Amino acid sequence: MSFFSQIKQVLLGKSLPTSAHAEERLTNAAALAVLSSDALSSVAYATEEILLVLVAAGSLALGWSIPIAIAIILLLAIVIFSYRQTIRAYPKGGGSYIVARENLGLYPGLVAAASLMIDYILTVTVSVSAGTAALTSAKPELQPYTIELCLVFTLLIMVVNLRGVRESGQIFMMPTYGFIAGVFVMIGIGFYKIFTGYVPPIYPDVPIKEPLGLFFILRAFAAGCTALTGVEAISDGVLAFKSPEWKNARLTLLFLGEILGIMFVGITFLANAYHIVPAAGQTVVSLLGRQIFGNNSWAYYFLQVATLLILLLAANTSFADFPRLCYFLARDGFLPRQLALLGDRLVYENGIMVLSFCAAVLLVIFKGEVSAVIPLYAVGVFTSFTLSQAGMIRHWFKEKTAGWRASAAMNGVGSLATSVVLAVIISTKFFLGAWLVILAIPLVVGLFVAIRRHYQYVAQRLSISEIPARSYIPRPKSEVANHPAVVVVGNLNRGTVEALDYARSIADEIVAVHVDIGSTDREKLQQRWQELEPDIPLVILDSPYRSVVSPIVDFIGKFEAQHPGVLSTIIIPAFVTRNWWENLLHNQTTIFLKAALRSKKSRVVTTVRYYL
Repeated sequence: MSFFSQIKQVLLGKSLPTSAHAEERLTNAAALAVLSSDALSSVAYATEEILLVLVAAGSLALGWSIPIAIAIILLLAIVIFSYRQTIRAYPKGGGSYIVARENLGLYPGLVAAASLMIDYILTVTVSVSAGTAALTSAKPELQPYTIELCLVFTLLIMVVNLRGVRESGQIFMMPTYGFIAGVFVMIGIGFYKIFTGYVPPIYPDVPIKEPLGLFFILRAFAAGCTALTGVEAISDGVLAFKSPEWKNARLTLLFLGEILGIMFVGITFLANAYHIVPAAGQTVVSLLGRQIFGNNSWAYYFLQVATLLILLLAANTSFADFPRLCYFLARDGFLPRQLALLGDRLVYENGIMVLSFCAAVLLVIFKGEVSAVIPLYAVGVFTSFTLSQAGMIRHWFKEKTAGWRASAAMNGVGSLATSVVLAVIISTKFFLGAWLVILAIPLVVGLFVAIRRHYQYVAQRLSISEIPARSYIPRPKSEVANHPAVVVVGNLNRGTVEALDYARSIADEIVAVHVDIGSTDREKLQQRWQELEPDIPLVILDSPYRSVVSPIVDFIGKFEAQHPGVLSTIIIPAFVTRNWWENLLHNQTTIFLKAALRSKKSRVVTTVRYYL
């Protein structure tokens, strides 16, 4: 084992076999922590975002936060019940990309996917920034190190997620339920103090900077709609639940709606009752906690630590769903195929690392400031909301299963509500930064299409569909092979055919070896092999840990041991892309295999290149 592999094993744990995939499922309690943390944590800043807008119209305008919060809760109920319909219709997972593509067409599906991907990256950025703000509110002396703290927290969340779904669920349950308990206790004590005669300080004199009008109130409503981000994560992650998956997902989604609604309304009401005004360097939850628990009480610090942890954990919703979305897109050819591969711990580790890198870049650009990123937030998620619900309407009209009219009506209300909110968000946040997301979505869709076009071109160039069946007269096998050769077969394509022809020209004993990581159609491969290469035996190796390199290296080691005193030739087919950057879209197995064979001191390794 290499030094890097040893370090990786210490940090992430031992590799898990593919057979353990069913065991890496989440209970409802753990799923609420992993998949709902984004939505639950939004109560830590959603009320604050409403108040930050309203405060510009003076202290009297802050009372509008209560009717705005009620409107958002009604919208939350609509979205929750709409997604419950989606989970019932797509019991194997009904993310916005799948629903929109199957029912509305390719490009609406890609728009939904691009919107969600952008939103997931922004979720990590906002969550880590807000969590760091909670820490620096309690410890102001840490504010100069905001960016560094954000990057460290992102790295920690990445490492925990790379350890696997079940383990991350166990790690994150305590912070999630600690935060829920802390907020419920604060709400309970806050109401108790009010009912027992506590008189909070009066509002400070807040100057009026903007008039209170309809557009102004809609802007505050749009800011508060960040409370709904992350609600779709459960419908995206149905297969992460234990069996029966879709029933457990629907139940967990209902619990999420109830808990989120109570916390959001409770915090908003108390912020008005205690005359909280947003202040620089202090979050609204921090200000509220100081008044209810006391400035230096252990309960206040518990709330702040729990808020910090849940806000950091909120990023975990993206870490759970972003890689899964990338898997679906990579499977369909719209993203690099490396993103469809399961890692050592049965998670899509390449997607996790891509998400971490993108979020880290944004954290540096926006300097870890929540207010700088919030205007970009929610555009993507409400775009995907709307497309998903519109797709579900089409689904019910096509399927017409029992109760389809009521389900279609529910999704119709959801689609209408989220489209109206999307229009409000775009109109109120456009010049504050939302235009960046609106511009980015078609650019990402264009990237998807370009990647798909490249893969289609490669598939066409490598296709063997027009190669007729070939017959060979088996050469008599000598007692001692003077020139044995092993041909590595990834897929049976034109490049592989040329590599096998080259092997025939130099070797008197040839064996082909293919590694099945769980995705090979063995019957189809063997049938086509007998049509094209019947004179060369094909050995298919099982790889329960999804490694391609290790089984091949072990096989070659045994093959060379069986042929002592002669040089065995290892032949690796490889295609060469037209442009260097297109290599990024393909697995670099050849490079890793050559490095591994070099470390094992295999002496003759050759590459047969096929130019696309």
